[in-house]
Amino acid sequence: MTMQFSSSSTSHSRFKSLLVGSLIALSIVISASARTWTSADGSKTFKGTLKKYDAEKGHVTIVRSNGRTITFSENKLSADDIEFIKANPPKSAGSSSSTKAKSLPDTLPDPDGKEADMSKPVKVFILMGQSNMVGFGKSSGLKTLATGGKYPYLVDESGEWTTCKDVRNVRVMCSGSSPWKLLLNEWLSGSNAGSFGPEVGIGYHLGYALDQPVLILKSCIGNRSLGYDLLPPSAEGTGTGGKSYEGNKDDPTRTPKPGPWYAGVQYDGDTKAAKDVLKDLGKYYPGATKYEIGGFFFWQGAKDLGKQGRADTYEQNLVHLIKDLRTDFNAPNAPFVCATMGQEKKGGTITDAQLAVDGKKGKYPEFKGNVATFYTHPVSKGGSANGHYGSNPETYMNVGVGMGKAMVELLSN
Repeated sequence: MTMQFSSSSTSHSRFKSLLVGSLIALSIVISASARTWTSADGSKTFKGTLKKYDAEKGHVTIVRSNGRTITFSENKLSADDIEFIKANPPKSAGSSSSTKAKSLPDTLPDPDGKEADMSKPVKVFILMGQSNMVGFGKSSGLKTLATGGKYPYLVDESGEWTTCKDVRNVRVMCSGSSPWKLLLNEWLSGSNAGSFGPEVGIGYHLGYALDQPVLILKSCIGNRSLGYDLLPPSAEGTGTGGKSYEGNKDDPTRTPKPGPWYAGVQYDGDTKAAKDVLKDLGKYYPGATKYEIGGFFFWQGAKDLGKQGRADTYEQNLVHLIKDLRTDFNAPNAPFVCATMGQEKKGGTITDAQLAVDGKKGKYPEFKGNVATFYTHPVSKGGSANGHYGSNPETYMNVGVGMGKAMVELLSN
């Protein structure tokens, strides 16, 4: 079999990722899922739609733009293409779904204790942000609240923790481009790891609302800004070839400089870690062979405040984040939920930027029905984002419940 190619090359992996992401976004409009593929040596390209991937044999089946179907070994494709295929299975393998969430009751019942139906794809929700998304809520204090009648579904009649046996709780972490570490891989429960973020409230509500396996995949680290460390690939501030101005300088006109730390390095690290987990799905969700991206959660903001903060560009960077995550994970319609900082009321620069993307009351028509912002100030129990809200478990749980309900509403549309 002979494949025809045309010349193409790129010089930097992050720039290439942005270029490919742009091609993907364009191809979605043109033909649903067409893509530009690159040969292993990087010298040639061709256009087509991924139809089938046999991971065991390493065989790829693609429908060319001229309608011809070709099957060949994956080693004829570039490393980026192979990574894309493994992280984004074709639709026949469960990469997308129209499954709708069911309505939530006023108070959740205890989990039913049943395992998930593994004939269905795992619904994956990716959580990103900084330290409060990592989680500083104390599980010991949470149990006191639960046994006292708040969040009763977290404990059973005897006061012991309940467990969602159809919701997997996975947490990974890396610093920039350094290798990531696995911090948690368990069934969701209030007891997980001694401290928690919004994932507990999120996971219990998604587990109830969705009739399929759910994976809560948290990939983040503290002390990171959206305006620099987490800067999305398509946002301004990333220089040619992925290089950027120095992190301790706030002047975006500086000549880009190469180095191990650059604008967007944490975005790259967090998304890579999440994709690595999904490549080896069965290790993190026992019995799973296929998945689909259910949505994204983002809780962040404190690092963009202050003398060298980037609050003035936060809104535009957040818009880029929503679009780039959807492109990177081949999930153009995936819902996105963000939460504001508890100490900041409406009128604050970061809070108003986050509220601006809300699909109901924001200013972006394209986000109607697929983006929601949860305003946390009314449910925060004191303290600030920088002080981790005094590790108050009620704050973290309230935020998680609010974000979870917001996601369920989006999935119900």
